[in-house]
Amino acid sequence: MSLSCNDAQPCSLTRFLIEEQRAGHIEPDLRLLIEVVARACKRISIAVGKGALGGVLGEAGLPGAASMNVQGEAQKKLDVIANDVLMEANAWGGHLAGLASEEMDHSQPIPDEFPRGRYLLLFDPLDGSSNIDVNVSVGTIFSVLPYAKQGQDPVDADYLQPGTAQLAAGYCVYGPQTTLVLTVGHGTHAFTLDREVGSFVLTTRNIRIPEQTAEFAVNMSNQRHWQPPMQAYVGDLLAGKTGPRGKDFNMRWVASMVADVHRIMTRGGIFSYPLDAKNEAKGGKLRLMYEANPMAFLVEQAGGAATTGRQRMLEVRPADLHQRVPVFLGSKGEVEEAGRYHREHDATAG
Repeated sequence: MSLSCNDAQPCSLTRFLIEEQRAGHIEPDLRLLIEVVARACKRISIAVGKGALGGVLGEAGLPGAASMNVQGEAQKKLDVIANDVLMEANAWGGHLAGLASEEMDHSQPIPDEFPRGRYLLLFDPLDGSSNIDVNVSVGTIFSVLPYAKQGQDPVDADYLQPGTAQLAAGYCVYGPQTTLVLTVGHGTHAFTLDREVGSFVLTTRNIRIPEQTAEFAVNMSNQRHWQPPMQAYVGDLLAGKTGPRGKDFNMRWVASMVADVHRIMTRGGIFSYPLDAKNEAKGGKLRLMYEANPMAFLVEQAGGAATTGRQRMLEVRPADLHQRVPVFLGSKGEVEEAGRYHREHDATAG
């Protein structure tokens, strides 16, 4: 008698994806693409795990002249290593037409000497890299979009699709365990890397984020820069049982989006990076295409919600490859509450 991934036996990522393919949820090439990304994440996990022993800590570039990415941020050595690993792993498989990375100015078509596929891959190779040198969890975020212009090199404009167009998304968190969290549009599932055998094994099928929560994640050091609705929202959270929300809230903040979102996937909560006076001119802090959209897809597939505070995240029409947005995501009831504060403020101001 054959066993499926719904049975008690351990289920590898490969087997899970084959079953998703047989169920008609994904195409064969998309399955193979996800496996390539997962293998790249295993290589990044090894580099992260070596730390100082591998000579990968610190900033990239020459001493006193740090390498800068397109965002104007100093790159860590592991930023560059992770980006190179993902680029090399995905260049020759024949599943992609092009790639775009948070670390690069523009998207890159697959080189002419390799076959091309029908997908576009976007990724943040190492999210939370400010935490690398202090041994706090970091991660990789990725998203897959369709590409229909066969025979043509994809350009930046081809990537500017709303989050609703995503075919797959995931993140890999490099912590005490290396965990891959994935969706192909039919639930959100977690796989843990079995280092002894070198494969990802399904450990949580159909993650469900609790609708209500008493935890919030936000960078409180930016409070003085927040807009009035965010000031009011967090002020009421901090007021606790004696305030209008009528219950006490705990705050958690890792400063690594992957780690903060993974905690919410595990036990609920709300993650917020609102518009403020420091990032307003840029439209927000986090990148729509590399961070907000893939995380929103994962969270919605797990029963949560994701918005800009004023609009469903997956319905934002991107205008630029490196566009930034404010982000509220996590437990559905609490994300709706945060949105209510913004709607009421806008109605009063209007």
